[in-house]
Amino acid sequence: MPGWFSAFLPFNFSLFNYPLFPMNVSLYDTTLRDGTQGTGVNFSSRDKIRIAHELDAFGIDYIEGGWPGSNPKDVEFFELAKKEKFKHAKIAAFGSTRRKDIKAGDDPQVRMLLEAETPVVTFYGKSWLLHVTEVLNTTPEENRAMIRDTVRFCKEAGREVLYDAEHFFDGFKDEPDYALSTLQAALDGGADMLVLCETNGGCLPHEITVIVSQVRAKFPGAKIGIHSHDDAGCGVANALAAIRAGAVQVQGTMNGYGERTGNCNLTTVIPNLQLKMGIPVVPDLTKLTTLSKFVDDLANLPHFARAPFVGSASFSHKGGTHVNAVQKLARSYEHVQPGSVGNRQIVLVSDLSGQDNILNKARELGFDLKRGDEARNILDIVKNRENDGYEYETADASFELLLRKELGLYQPSFKLLEYHTTHRTHGERGFEYTEATVKIELNGQAFYTVDEGDGPVNALDRALRKALKQVYPEIEQVTLCDYKVRILDSKSGTAAKTRVLIESTDGKNEWGTVGVSLNVIDASWEALVESLEYFLSKR
Repeated sequence: MPGWFSAFLPFNFSLFNYPLFPMNVSLYDTTLRDGTQGTGVNFSSRDKIRIAHELDAFGIDYIEGGWPGSNPKDVEFFELAKKEKFKHAKIAAFGSTRRKDIKAGDDPQVRMLLEAETPVVTFYGKSWLLHVTEVLNTTPEENRAMIRDTVRFCKEAGREVLYDAEHFFDGFKDEPDYALSTLQAALDGGADMLVLCETNGGCLPHEITVIVSQVRAKFPGAKIGIHSHDDAGCGVANALAAIRAGAVQVQGTMNGYGERTGNCNLTTVIPNLQLKMGIPVVPDLTKLTTLSKFVDDLANLPHFARAPFVGSASFSHKGGTHVNAVQKLARSYEHVQPGSVGNRQIVLVSDLSGQDNILNKARELGFDLKRGDEARNILDIVKNRENDGYEYETADASFELLLRKELGLYQPSFKLLEYHTTHRTHGERGFEYTEATVKIELNGQAFYTVDEGDGPVNALDRALRKALKQVYPEIEQVTLCDYKVRILDSKSGTAAKTRVLIESTDGKNEWGTVGVSLNVIDASWEALVESLEYFLSKR
């Protein structure tokens, strides 16, 4: 057991005997800076302005815009931000301490922090002797002077200064006295807040509780913040532990973006603070899910279905006994009301379903299905089709069409007569193209169309639309937003059965369809046809 930890064993860590936590907690968002260091995360300067306004409207207290001068986008962002009005949030510029052996005012990057003209300056310094001697190659005293001088320089310029104590928890475990002395240096310079950074993301919640408690005991009048990472999967838990130990600010990113495995996820920590710990941090929590998806959309990243609170699967129910229970009492399997975070309950239809799944899903889609033979027959069809490889969990449109057919309510918008595709390569550079022909019947009239595309599915899509829009011009509103192919039996090699899931949108609504076949083109065609058929049936 590490020596630093055993020294604090007298603390009582009973689940029922934590110290009272603060009721005034501020939120500090670093999506636009720390979040963009995550793999695949990229925003233009205009994107960052749009996100900043959404965060401001949601109730975030501090928005870290980036590192002035580090790259052209951040330079442009701070120039744009000077012209913007924010109703609630304070914009923060981020940087580091002055370099060793020069004055803060002579360091170009420190001056850039002030030239960004933000009301708040956040900068980091070293808390871990390992970094002081091996990374900065300076002395422990010079490191403290770098912290103290930078804080004082920014305070004298009239800024609110937040000091990020980088690697504080690792530094405290290694040399607690020195780690604490770096915080004292920041306070000596006039820092408004000490933010303890769990930079490597390897601590566990009980360690955070002990160390934050010790910092509070050492500096009883100081405001303490927490900046945690998720390398051990404890980013949110560590932030909550810090709050319970007396921290008054949480730093994190939307959707957990960030270096390596990411930062503390604000979409998870915010509802936990507000709904579970009773700490009011935002005025309207029901906007959380929409905000989460907005940031993902601008980042051009898929929304994580299993994200706590805001994911599409967060309040989904699949097992028959679960569905039966939530229909009687939602909280029997839901820890909060879905609407409290702007989400909704979803009942999935699958081979694990019972009649309640079918009845609830039918009711959700607007069908008055009766318990008994009618529901049981549809349940049997679903289970048999899932055994054949179909999957209706994300294919609501295909399930609705199935319901219509089984209930005698299906009226096809068109009739498929035939289709085929041809793949050709020609020319010196081996240019490839695919041609598709489609023959359908519309209102008793045959239409035969040909088109080219980037592959057989795209060519078929274009040829089918060309025929349909002669009678249904509104079909142009439909676009494909996702296309997934799943091999169901990989051991069969090229003879394996294939499942295709297609997600489509008309700009307002989204829907999913599914197709299954030994032929990937047939499976794609089935899902594609059902997608367009569903749209036309709703029209």
